[in-house]
Amino acid sequence: MIRHANEWNMKQTEPSSCTIRGLRESDHATITGRVDEWWGRPVRGALLRLFFEHFRPMSRVAEQAGDIVGFIIGFQSQTDPLIAYAHFIAVAPNLRRGGLARTLYEHFFSESRARGCAFVEAITAPINTTSIAFHTCLGFELLPGTASVNGVPVSVDHEGPGQHRARMRRAL
Repeated sequence: MIRHANEWNMKQTEPSSCTIRGLRESDHATITGRVDEWWGRPVRGALLRLFFEHFRPMSRVAEQAGDIVGFIIGFQSQTDPLIAYAHFIAVAPNLRRGGLARTLYEHFFSESRARGCAFVEAITAPINTTSIAFHTCLGFELLPGTASVNGVPVSVDHEGPGQHRARMRRAL
């Protein structure tokens, strides 16, 4: 079940105990060393080193007392410069629902606008209803798909056979 924006009840305040900074190549080991635990399933394979080497300008890290507690990795599309793509966002479980993910996205939106982007896109698995609800609260809309999984429009085999994805877009 996908929660609607008014049911999400996200805090609108910026986490004052966190510092937001640019992504560094040296963050790769720390982030990939904890992201599976944060997500509760194996996802580190989606965070290739190349993102930390070649896609840093629009990506951000949140630190609390010098420790990485969240991040967003994204980039401007080389194919369509009007689109920025948010590849991966994660926040430490103990800091969720406090506004940190929203703050990371706001930094990404700002950088996307500064680069002339008109839209931000993201994808998620259709079973990840929490992600879909969160993105909907941020103003993302589900894009039409080629099929539906549990009422969620999906792009069939988007990430390979059986790897259907819900595609989302937010106008800036």
